[in-house]
Amino acid sequence: MTVLFNNNQEKIIPVVAIRQGVIFPHAEMTLTFGRSKSLAAIKAAFKSNRLICLFTQKDSRVHDPDIDDLYRIGTVARIEDVLEDKKLKHALIRGLVKVRLESLQTKEPFLIGSVSEVNDIAEDSSEVKALYKNLLNDFQRAINLGKSVDARVIIRLMSGVNPAELADQVAYVLDLETDKKQKLLELTDVRLRLEKVTEYLSHEIKVLDLEKAIASKTQKKFDKTMREAILRERKKTIEEELGEISEEDTEMKEYEVKIKKAKMPKEVKEKAKQELKRLSKLNPNHPEVGYIRTYLDWLTEMPWAKSSPNKHSITKAAKVLEEDHYGLKKAKERVVEYLAVMKLKEKNKKHPKKGRKKEEEIGGPTILCFIGPPGVGKTSIGRSIARSLGRKFVRMSLGGTRDEAEIRGHRRTYVGAMPGRIIQGIKNASTNNPVFMLDEIDKVGIDFRGDPSAALLEALDPEQNYEFSDNYLEVPFDLSKVMFITTGNILDTIPPALRDRMEIIRFPGYTEEEKFNIAKKFLWQKQLRANGLDKKKIKLADSALSEVINRYTREAGVRELERNLATICRKIARKEAEKKRVKGTVIKADVVKHLGPRKYSETMIEKEDQIGMATGLAYTQAGGDIILIEVALMPGKGRLLLTGKLGKVMKESGKAALSYVRSRWQPLQLREDFYKEIDTHVHIPEGAVPKDGPSAGVAITAALVSAFTKIPVRRDVGMTGEITLRGRVLEVGGIKEKVIAAHRAGLKTVVLPKDNKKDLEEIPTKVKKDIKFKFAEHMDEVLGIVLKTKTTRKRPKKITRNIPSRTVSLAS
Repeated sequence: MTVLFNNNQEKIIPVVAIRQGVIFPHAEMTLTFGRSKSLAAIKAAFKSNRLICLFTQKDSRVHDPDIDDLYRIGTVARIEDVLEDKKLKHALIRGLVKVRLESLQTKEPFLIGSVSEVNDIAEDSSEVKALYKNLLNDFQRAINLGKSVDARVIIRLMSGVNPAELADQVAYVLDLETDKKQKLLELTDVRLRLEKVTEYLSHEIKVLDLEKAIASKTQKKFDKTMREAILRERKKTIEEELGEISEEDTEMKEYEVKIKKAKMPKEVKEKAKQELKRLSKLNPNHPEVGYIRTYLDWLTEMPWAKSSPNKHSITKAAKVLEEDHYGLKKAKERVVEYLAVMKLKEKNKKHPKKGRKKEEEIGGPTILCFIGPPGVGKTSIGRSIARSLGRKFVRMSLGGTRDEAEIRGHRRTYVGAMPGRIIQGIKNASTNNPVFMLDEIDKVGIDFRGDPSAALLEALDPEQNYEFSDNYLEVPFDLSKVMFITTGNILDTIPPALRDRMEIIRFPGYTEEEKFNIAKKFLWQKQLRANGLDKKKIKLADSALSEVINRYTREAGVRELERNLATICRKIARKEAEKKRVKGTVIKADVVKHLGPRKYSETMIEKEDQIGMATGLAYTQAGGDIILIEVALMPGKGRLLLTGKLGKVMKESGKAALSYVRSRWQPLQLREDFYKEIDTHVHIPEGAVPKDGPSAGVAITAALVSAFTKIPVRRDVGMTGEITLRGRVLEVGGIKEKVIAAHRAGLKTVVLPKDNKKDLEEIPTKVKKDIKFKFAEHMDEVLGIVLKTKTTRKRPKKITRNIPSRTVSLAS
């Protein structure tokens, strides 16, 4: 080489671009070439003096690089040997000297460049010698830590080389990015190159050290696991020889005993045995071991064959229900009927009839659904039913449930999977025939996680719940012995398919008499105990209780009543705690002192008859209620305005009522075009409360007729019914709740559709005594009852634009 680059003359040599990596002087390696220009250059060089220049590309993605795409510092190498393989060529080369690319002479058929030698700056100092020795020691340490280096390189370096060659050889085997290696190649100062290579090698030694430590720890863990496995097998063999039982075998035996005691059905037992077999074959440290144990615990702890004895007599059950709740006649009767059916079924099981088909025994008891306003005892009667039957009670609230998995459970493939809440409740009850209450079934939601109400279909269907499938258990569980009771406030939001599987029992609002008896027999005693008072010393006068019911509550249930009684008890408890004198009996005059001013007037009806105002009866989630319908007339263009946050159906009722009045202008003695210069405004107070339904049609019509004819509507008359365009009065629902609300409001007469006459049987006797009922088939009959005087006025000769002299006042 000294001859080729004598006096630093430039030489013309074939050039090959390297995509990745850097070729250092003194280094030997095998390179693979595939580009046409590279193959041509290698072929030409191998046929001549075998010298070739290797320069690294700045961007490896460039397919046909020019001089600007190459680093200018490269290495002249000698081609030692060439091996061809299809379109590729493998060449064994050895770096000779560092050169600079001055220019490219030609680009075709391959690159030929003019290069000049780049000389290193070397100094023979003690610092260089120290760096040399340190680098060599580090290189040996890297090899000992597992650094992969060609054996020939190791032998060459260990035999002794100059500092420049040591730096170049070590730099070539370092795991560095291309740009860092290129910077090392471009360093001409040998001392600096030694320092930089030592720095990079030190970092690599740290990485190798860390890798070795990790590998050592992993190997130790593996060795420990293998050792434990071997020792465990040996221990097992020794224990078998000695006739002893290991801890694992003890656990397996325990599960076998649990499976046997659980008295599972045949298919469930097979499933449990399969899982137990899997568990016995797994290593105790296997992640699935915990999941299988939990699953086996659920299977073995489920009450497959454990039932509460049905020893209560029908008479005793009826007595318990009467003791716990006042009223609720229908619900109590249905429970007693259920108990009678269960008694007969047990009798038939003991003495089965010949020829009875298996299918006849399928299907559990009917699902009861208690529908009624809040606070009427739907949930509490569930506990009483359980007590009367001598069974465990399980309550599950469905309000706001939106995930189907809460009913059916999660698949075992999920982390933290659990059975559904129905199976959880059965397990907690430890019996397969509890009284299971599904509270607030009308408030089940639907979202992206599924439809819980659809998941309830199987559980609440007596024809198929004997094989209820929970996603976690993966085996059927018999729910036919469970007595399911559902509760809700309204039926409308319950899906029809689910509603069809249940027997609906309606809970109406309580009358004043029923509230009085409930408070006296149950609520007052309960609050005395809750507030630490002596029930023998503190009494509540009947007049005081009536005052609380009439003047401080207005509800279908008794929750507000109970809260007021609790307030009275707290006031008395405070006096006792302060050692003040306490009266033995709370009288009517004391109620105001304890509860403050009266909240409600004695009745809700108007003080006098009004023109354009009628009293309608409504049914809401909170029970029955009365609504005051107001009509105001004003000069205009015949428009109808409906306000009070009305639903579509109620708005349509208002339009139908006005159309009926317009069609009956002659019998009502109105002018034919009486409406053209008048705007009609129908308003129902409590505008923030949504209102809907067709049952207000009769009341709206009566208020319109009153406003147009200027005849007052009787203030003590309430009415309900749907109206048609021809004036027919159609049947509506919720009669019992509406009549009780009318009684509570102080109405004396209630007008009902004739088809609703059958519903009077459900109304309490006291209410029927206090209210006079009128039944109508047509609106003309209703007007004859509710209007104060008959419409005998002569028809006016002309339309007046004046607003009626008697203005309509807002409801108080």
